[in-house]
Amino acid sequence: MSRADNTRFANVVLPYLDDAYALARWVLGNRADAEDVVQDACLRALRGISGFSGANGRAWTLAIVRNAAYDWLRKNRPAAIVPVEDLEKVERVASRDNAAVAPAQDDPETALIARADELRLQAAIEGLPAVFRETLVLRDVQGLGYREIAEITGVPIGTVMSRLARARDRLIETLGAEQ
Repeated sequence: MSRADNTRFANVVLPYLDDAYALARWVLGNRADAEDVVQDACLRALRGISGFSGANGRAWTLAIVRNAAYDWLRKNRPAAIVPVEDLEKVERVASRDNAAVAPAQDDPETALIARADELRLQAAIEGLPAVFRETLVLRDVQGLGYREIAEITGVPIGTVMSRLARARDRLIETLGAEQ
């Protein structure tokens, strides 16, 4: 491993470790497993950094994490079970956005209702099929564009758009049915 490869790795992969970990958590649903997968993905990225074309470091890194996560799932879990346990990053973003937009929630009832809404949303996202959940997370949590998601998941942009629309429709249907 050359010094140039180490520098390139630091510039291309390391800035996206938080995103990599968040994606792994969404796919695997477990903190410890996500940490293992990100570590494996970093090793893969380090080994392959000389082949990086320089196009989009974030998409390249997240594609490696996604592949490592699905490899881990194939080895360690039955195909029918892909649980997701929490939405820490979504909750942090939501609480930050709510603090910026809404006045302080001094009213306990308002806080309780907001928390119940968060839990309903979390459950609805967890109930999505893996490909829909993954696309939704990459777009709405990670903020990636359609082209980047297509690059990461290895599907055409039209498929990304379709999956995103279906994921959102299912969320609306699920959340609407609960009211």
